[in-house]
Amino acid sequence: MTLKDHRVVIIGGSSGIGLATAKAAIAQGARVVIAGRSSEKLEKAQAEINSESLQAFQLDNKKEEAIRAFFKQVGSFDHLFTPGASYVRGPVTADTDIAQSCFEGKFWPQYFAAKHALPYLSKQGSIVLMSGAFGQRPLADGASYAACNGAIESLGKALAVELSPIRVNVVSPGTIRTPFRSDEGEAANRELAYEAYKQMCALKRVGDPEDVAHSVIYLMTNRYTTGSTLFPDGGYILS
Repeated sequence: MTLKDHRVVIIGGSSGIGLATAKAAIAQGARVVIAGRSSEKLEKAQAEINSESLQAFQLDNKKEEAIRAFFKQVGSFDHLFTPGASYVRGPVTADTDIAQSCFEGKFWPQYFAAKHALPYLSKQGSIVLMSGAFGQRPLADGASYAACNGAIESLGKALAVELSPIRVNVVSPGTIRTPFRSDEGEAANRELAYEAYKQMCALKRVGDPEDVAHSVIYLMTNRYTTGSTLFPDGGYILS
């Protein structure tokens, strides 16, 4: 159960969890396509991986027609992972654009990726969607975000039934340590959030992108797992 000689597409593969998954897949002998909005991040990822087994495409995954054209350009492949997301979290009293951003930046891009991947995806292949543990244990500042994650997990189950024998699963991480932006205030806020998360999960630590990548590779390679959601969250939903 490896990815040797398989072709893997990762939308949101230029950094963080997507990049860690790309590295892990290539280490198993896969050919990997990464896509993302930032050409700068894609170039940096290509330089970091430095492998002929990697291809990179610029893609705005908020646009359905761009997703359709992307898969037509990519052609046939075996596995899809969709970690790329852009959204703002806020309480139920937040402005409508904040509430809608979770679905516009996280749910619909994954829905349309699954839809338009189908003509090119191997019948023995898989799709791994990404939600978040916040959907199972929400806090008081993210009603629409929690709802969005729950919707993605339901989507995974529905697609596992509809698209069989293609396997469809969901990975639902807790808080993962990813590179900071250059803004010092943002970095400080993230560190505070990390410290708070440590107190909310059983393992008392923040996850690394590699922790989630390991779960994604399992879901791609285990031929008897479908319709499942894995929670690499350090025990956040248990505490």
